[in-house]
Amino acid sequence: MYLKFAWRYFKAKKSTNAINIISWVTAGVIAFSTMCQVLVLSVYNGFEGLVQSLYSNFYADVKVVPDRGKTIFLTAEQINTIHQLGGIKGISLIAEEKALLQNGEQQTVVLLKGVDANFSKVSGVPKKMLHGVFDPGTINHPKLILGAGIESAIGVQAEKNLFPITVFLPKKTSQANSNPLAALSEGVANTSGSFAIQQDFDNKYVITNIDFVKQQMNYAPNEFSSLEISLINPDQANKFTEALQKMLGSKYKVLTKFQQNASLFNSMRLEKWVIYAVLTLILIIAAFNMIGALTMLVLEKRKDISVLQSLGADKNLIKKIFLSEGLLLAFTGAGTGIGLALIICFLQLKFKIIKLVGNSFLIDYFPVKLVLTDFLLVTLTALIIAFAASWFPAKKASQQTFNLKS
Repeated sequence: MYLKFAWRYFKAKKSTNAINIISWVTAGVIAFSTMCQVLVLSVYNGFEGLVQSLYSNFYADVKVVPDRGKTIFLTAEQINTIHQLGGIKGISLIAEEKALLQNGEQQTVVLLKGVDANFSKVSGVPKKMLHGVFDPGTINHPKLILGAGIESAIGVQAEKNLFPITVFLPKKTSQANSNPLAALSEGVANTSGSFAIQQDFDNKYVITNIDFVKQQMNYAPNEFSSLEISLINPDQANKFTEALQKMLGSKYKVLTKFQQNASLFNSMRLEKWVIYAVLTLILIIAAFNMIGALTMLVLEKRKDISVLQSLGADKNLIKKIFLSEGLLLAFTGAGTGIGLALIICFLQLKFKIIKLVGNSFLIDYFPVKLVLTDFLLVTLTALIIAFAASWFPAKKASQQTFNLKS
């Protein structure tokens, strides 16, 4: 019954025009805020999905690194035991270290990543070749796959380069104090191609043969920088990581793809929720308008309240009527805002109408991704704020003394 009264009060024309104006301004502010919230969350979801897809091309589903130090020791028996966990698509051994590349007078510092023959099973880099082919070579004839930024930094065309590049690497066991030059190994390698994924990788990484890197750094036969694993079902990464960590023990650290890039994803999510919180403040401002509109409505409907009380309505019924009035305002505003946001998102998905400024990113438009939980969160936020704003006027209405005098 209280919903019928609330609906009649909501759509009926008020005697004081200011009440109508304040009510519709309140609904408009709620619509604008919820629309912005949905759009912001959807855009952040789009960017997060884009970044995850880019990073997925480089990072493996699971990575094993040393808990302390820079290297791990893994025997063939241990690797076979890891295979027995099941659900594994591929396992690749890695030897990685900072190196100096020199091409004539041009030189640059890179992260040199030595990979084995299984690397293509755990990484998407071979599918992101910009020039040439993905060929890390052999221990005696190593080849370099350069990030696109590195290719420019040392002034080569990776697929056409005829002259070898000098590679300087730090030796694990060296007499640096007595002879600084003894701390570095010097090798040469030609280039086979270049890859382009994202600037963080393109300007930093060079990939080559793992045995070449281990030889230059004096690694032991079973010594590596890390172990990368791809899974048949990446959604099982957390469960697999726990099982592998228990198997390997405390000397090893097993990381999921998210944990390998925790700082990046945490900062993105923090930015997303900070913007959401700022937009929620607009809803809170709208709540003050709602308090004013409902308070004026209570004053206007004093005689109606007295009539209801004379007919046996208790305080709870009166309170529910005006609480419902506030929630109807919130539903109207939130529904309109979410509807507008859906229209804009669908237009963006289909026509890419809102463009990114500049040409520094891989795409030239704002990516959007619609997530059901975002819509539920925005709606729930609007209703909670509306309920809180409606409580005081509704309580005041329920406490009105019975009086039918004009």
